[in-house]
Amino acid sequence: MEYTLLGNTQIKVSRICFGTLTAGPMQANLPLEQGAALMAEAVERGINFFDTAQLYDTYPYLRRAMELAGRRDLVISTKTYAYSRELAREALEQARRELNRDVIDVFMLHEQESIHTLRGHRDALEYLLEQKQRGVIRAVGASMHRVAAVEGALQMGLDVIHPLINQAGLGIMDGTRADMEQAIQRAHSRGVGIFSMKPLGGGNLFRSAQDCLQYAFSLPGVDSVALGMQSVGELKANLEFYETGAFSPQAKAELEGKVRRLHIDDWCEGCGICVERCGQKALSLQNGQAVCDDSRCILCGYCSSTCPAWAIKVV
Repeated sequence: MEYTLLGNTQIKVSRICFGTLTAGPMQANLPLEQGAALMAEAVERGINFFDTAQLYDTYPYLRRAMELAGRRDLVISTKTYAYSRELAREALEQARRELNRDVIDVFMLHEQESIHTLRGHRDALEYLLEQKQRGVIRAVGASMHRVAAVEGALQMGLDVIHPLINQAGLGIMDGTRADMEQAIQRAHSRGVGIFSMKPLGGGNLFRSAQDCLQYAFSLPGVDSVALGMQSVGELKANLEFYETGAFSPQAKAELEGKVRRLHIDDWCEGCGICVERCGQKALSLQNGQAVCDDSRCILCGYCSSTCPAWAIKVV
């Protein structure tokens, strides 16, 4: 495994970042010991960088993984939707408590859209920056699906960005792949740390996984690529790809044969909360129930966290 500095932060990260969303309660919902063992296996194989979020509920997996691996020096990036100082304080203390760590490496504002949403979260951002000055956080950043949010992060002087980018441009809400590439290059030129997300478009691009990962890892300016993994088989396949530049025939067949989708159960109450929550505009109400447009869905699973009837899941 190769390692690189995350922009100008002096934080050294593996070129593969383990994205914990897909293993956690919002998607695969792996039992704690199974999920933690998978993450510990990733550590043993050289991955030191893990992405999580307050929303994902995967802090217990990471805490247990660190115990199993006997390692406390992992780089952990987390995110919060907090918009006030108090909510940001609660989010930071939750992360420190549940991860059993005094210092959080990267703390980000979750799913920002533009300079306007960043300014709307200014109180939370100022709190996080104060905690960086105190040494409780090492770097402050934002995640985004929009080009405008990358530009906003540059205006706000953030240390790290976590943008959505893939070969098909799937999920970029306000521009093309080329637009996002150019924004990433501008961020890189200013020393911003960059780790990308959704190289396979939330699983929608599995059938071209090899081409998509070749693109993701060759994209100039990107320090690390976050990959969601749910099994040791997927972990081994991704590591094999990184080391050799290709999947074995067996791994390729397994990846291309795995199709995930958003499943909405019959007991959906048609409240519309998920429709409002979906940043990709993939959900709509038809005949009193939520319906998903698979061509727009990136399988983030965020809608499932808002469903009061627990009727939505990624399967």
